[in-house]
Amino acid sequence: NVIGEPVDEEGPVDGIEMRAIHQPAPSYVEQSTEAQILITGIKVLDLLAPYARGGKIGLFGGAGVGKTVLIQELINNVAKAHGGFSVFAGVGERTREGNDLYHEFIESGVN
Repeated sequence: NVIGEPVDEEGPVDGIEMRAIHQPAPSYVEQSTEAQILITGIKVLDLLAPYARGGKIGLFGGAGVGKTVLIQELINNVAKAHGGFSVFAGVGERTREGNDLYHEFIESGVN
């Protein structure tokens, strides 16, 4: 939920550090100047439109073209390759998609 409590009825998440969302930006000395590509595991993206690791992307498209499916595949591939936690934040109708996404990941075994 919006205050960081799990809603999956699996109990609290242990061993995490809670931080405020407003943090000072890292200094330029701490940041890497080396450009790296995020290997998504989706061949057409990795070849034709590679994403910068640690960067931001915009995903635009009309209704029904597969934006949510692409997000699901990205989360799935990154989770399998690197582990960790995935966060899907949705507003309005996207909250329904977030719930569907959560249940699909449980069914497919993505943790």
